Amino acid sequence: MAHTSTNKKKLVARVRRIAGQLGAIERAIESDTDCSQVLQQVAAARGAMGGLLEELIEDHLRHHVAHPELSDAERQNGAEELIAIIRRYSR
Repeated sequence: MAHTSTNKKKLVARVRRIAGQLGAIERAIESDTDCSQVLQQVAAARGAMGGLLEELIEDHLRHHVAHPELSDAERQNGAEELIAIIRRYSR
């Protein structure tokens, strides 16, 4: 996934924000925070993970499926990689 290097700072910043959200969830659970507040934090972290996933999928599609300089075999391979990942993690 070499194309992530072009957006590395942006992606790392996103991952760090998510890590911060997960740390806040852990602290909330450890301090017996009200369950509705913990659920809100988990929902926000899930949304952030979904946003990261969407960005990575879009980048993959642009660079490994839709890029005009790719051969048909490279496009097929890029599509198959994404299909395998979606099948594996959408269960």
